[in-house]
Amino acid sequence: MNSLLLSLALAVTPAPQAVDMAAGEYRLAPVPSLSIAGAEQADSLRLARYASQHGFSVPRGKSKTNIRLVASENSAPAEGYKMTVGKKFIEISAADGAGLFYGLQALMDLRDEHADGRIPCMTVTDYPRMPYRGMMLDVSRHYRSKDFILKQIRAMERLNLNRLHLHLTDAAGWRIESERYPRLNTVAAFRPDSTWKEWNANGNQYGGTHGGFLSKEELREIVDYAADRYITVVPEVEMPSHSEEVLAAYPLLSCNKTGRGNSNFCASSEATFEFLRGVLDEVMEIFPSEQIHIGGDEAPKGQWLGCPDCSALMDSLGYESPDYLQSRLIRRMEDYLASHGRRAIVWDDALEGDGPTDNATVMSWRGTEPSSVALPVIMSPGRFCYLDSYQDAPSTQPEAIGGYTPLEFVYRYEPDTAAVGLQGNLWCEYIPSDSHAEYMLYPRMLAIAENAWTEPQRKNYDDFRQRALKESVRMRSEGFTVFDLTTEKGNRPEALAPVEHLARGCEVTYLQPYWQNYPASGLQTLVDGICGGWNYSDRLWQGFAQSTPERVDVIIDLGVEKAVSSIGATFMQICQPDVWMPEHVEIYAGNDPENLVMLREIDRVRTPDTAVSFETFGWEGNVTARYVRYRATAPSGGVLFTDEIVVK
Repeated sequence: MNSLLLSLALAVTPAPQAVDMAAGEYRLAPVPSLSIAGAEQADSLRLARYASQHGFSVPRGKSKTNIRLVASENSAPAEGYKMTVGKKFIEISAADGAGLFYGLQALMDLRDEHADGRIPCMTVTDYPRMPYRGMMLDVSRHYRSKDFILKQIRAMERLNLNRLHLHLTDAAGWRIESERYPRLNTVAAFRPDSTWKEWNANGNQYGGTHGGFLSKEELREIVDYAADRYITVVPEVEMPSHSEEVLAAYPLLSCNKTGRGNSNFCASSEATFEFLRGVLDEVMEIFPSEQIHIGGDEAPKGQWLGCPDCSALMDSLGYESPDYLQSRLIRRMEDYLASHGRRAIVWDDALEGDGPTDNATVMSWRGTEPSSVALPVIMSPGRFCYLDSYQDAPSTQPEAIGGYTPLEFVYRYEPDTAAVGLQGNLWCEYIPSDSHAEYMLYPRMLAIAENAWTEPQRKNYDDFRQRALKESVRMRSEGFTVFDLTTEKGNRPEALAPVEHLARGCEVTYLQPYWQNYPASGLQTLVDGICGGWNYSDRLWQGFAQSTPERVDVIIDLGVEKAVSSIGATFMQICQPDVWMPEHVEIYAGNDPENLVMLREIDRVRTPDTAVSFETFGWEGNVTARYVRYRATAPSGGVLFTDEIVVK
């Protein structure tokens, strides 16, 4: 890449698809004049208003200017644009208003990069890789104000993101004004505890002074503000589960009619469907988006098996599994939306049972690939796109839900080419403040945006990181809280290079099976020389959770008798998901696997904390042995994760 092209690449995010440099430069005036031609009236007004607010002069009438936005059917694909920077003019052409808007964003990036006003001559041909490019804000777990949401829309507009998914309802709070069901606002929107953690620890009570909801007027303002930036707001109303707040307000909608102990709506009650239709009527009144997200994830369907009415309905319909009760509910709501010209988005859990109708779009958080589903799929896998995880060494960061998802890891994710969209999700159980939310979003949302816009062959992480650094400076100057990439410590040091030791590559016999949900590399995990990073989500840590008690118990065959001076294994502890250090460890060695000698026995008291911590449990000394046995037992109800048994 030549220096001029590098200069452009460092300026425009997401990176454009094609750039052809030319000789010369355009001298940009301090307040450049800009004209708009050929666009629909609504687009012309929208673009003129936006440009005027961002340092451009937009003369009325048909005044000739040196910077022109031109709508043309023969221009780039939908939402794409072509920008030509000549010595005497700049022209941005596009087939639609969105394309002109994104071309204007690229010009603004160039203006920021070339503060002296000297913009190199070039032609940029650009278009989005995916039609759906989204960011999700969870405003249920901690209420966010209208002003906070508008601020995030301003960040989205600079990144060519076009969908704002608002997770408006969940157990922790209902955030939409409802005139039809007022107890959703007087009961379900408030709680006695200010943070989700306190609320969860204190028994999930409702009512009180903490929380709130967005009025219909505020939500319409958010919708209009986003639309002026070619962003569609997609509302989500959870069903059939994650609905404890609704059931607290309207307990007769639950299977047990008390609301307590149930998270699902009663799937057999027509009152449930009447309520959900009424809610969707109010949602559709506020949000003009074609797509409405109706949830469908993580329903504990066993609740329905304990309900006489739901069980009777299953029998009458011949359902073998409660999965089909969920499908029935989801499909009825989809049909209701379709009767109003709308389409449903559902989480990929809703594929269970009969699945959704052919009219739905699937949002994949568990990794369901488009190639396995005969429906449009928006990728949002938790491993790569959940931004509530740590983005650097946990000890250096504010509290997160766990995980380790640094900027580079997000950027290097390549979604299935058949996906119709990509979305970054910010869940906020552990994120009580606005500044903390922004800190978790940025700059990782820049990586999501580029992955959704830029073709893979045009991506380059080193180049992107330099642009992310510059964009972070700009965002801070505009009042955003952004993670500081210049202080990034990176992954756990032990994970950066393989470790050589006597057991590497040796045969391992598992006397207790490992957890199939977290197999890492299977039978060779504990002797492959590869240590794990800051969290088991990297799939380098092997889990042990299905034996009784949960236990690591393996014998390693060193092949021949060897002099051994140390044996050790490292475990992690993250208390919230019940990942614990072992409470008891036994280390053996010898030449007869049936009659090994215990070298050390270790007892550890279970010590809860809020940190992500690591500890090595080992033995040091001198012994000759062919076989090594390592046993580690978890506290009751706990899960063990270890990455390598190092023998030296």
